[in-house]
Amino acid sequence: MDPKPQSQAGPTPSPQPVDEPLVDVFGSKEDSEALVVQGLLDSAGIESVIVSLDAPQEVLPGVGGVVIRVAAESAEQARQLIEEYRTAAEQAPDGDEAEDDVSGPAA
Repeated sequence: MDPKPQSQAGPTPSPQPVDEPLVDVFGSKEDSEALVVQGLLDSAGIESVIVSLDAPQEVLPGVGGVVIRVAAESAEQARQLIEEYRTAAEQAPDGDEAEDDVSGPAA
């Protein structure tokens, strides 16, 4: 009976606490919209967190939402990326008409 080999890696290190302040770069009442923006930031290599702003509904009904926070040093880049994304979304034509005509020129 051979003993099972033990992993050489050891325990997984816990994340180091962040000493720098986090800055709000985006806010929404919709969690889904915040998740899309967070994915956009992640794809650009910008770490972010989503923070819920929900208030007690019995005290402040309808108040709440979420904000995305990033490190202060990444805030300007994050805001610029979000603004570019919004601008591109506003200028894009409706996807329904563009996707329907995929057959090419008429023969």
